[in-house]
Amino acid sequence: MAILFVGIDLAKTVFALHGVDEHGKAVLVAPKVARDKLVGMVAALPPCTIGMEACSGAHHWARVFAGFGHTVRLMAPKFVAPYRMSGRRGKNDAADAAAICEAVQRPNMRFVPVKSLEQQGRLTVHRMRQAFIEQRTGMINRIRGLLSEFGIVLPLKAADLLGFFTPIIPGRRRVVEGTDTAV
Repeated sequence: MAILFVGIDLAKTVFALHGVDEHGKAVLVAPKVARDKLVGMVAALPPCTIGMEACSGAHHWARVFAGFGHTVRLMAPKFVAPYRMSGRRGKNDAADAAAICEAVQRPNMRFVPVKSLEQQGRLTVHRMRQAFIEQRTGMINRIRGLLSEFGIVLPLKAADLLGFFTPIIPGRRRVVEGTDTAV
């Protein structure tokens, strides 16, 4: 029997695979596949539909598996959760792979488009920029809070604040206007 759908539970080092045929019968159950064996195992499969949760590393693996001729579908984890079996099997990697395999077969499932390397690179730059802005804002707020303990009130805007910290000439002190404090 040919494998039509495969669900892969992604992880850092050990992955779980669950594959079914056209009758929905499990024909590939691999609860523990080492990272270095995953590519070879998927490459050996006939072209099929592979489902994965859209999590860390999913776009990389999607591109790799698509290179072998597979159709790769990424799903948000919240849409896979209803297909997880509860009870005796519990929450484990093999059960997650089976749930992913079940979810990818649903006709009304919403899929996440696979990002290209260029798209991921752009997104990385935007995320890093946002992180720098958040760190700068946090630092400004800490400085404002600490200096307010000394009676120095700084402006709220980052641009106005940068103007406040003019270069100080060595050996000279700058008096903060409106206070008796020297900086």
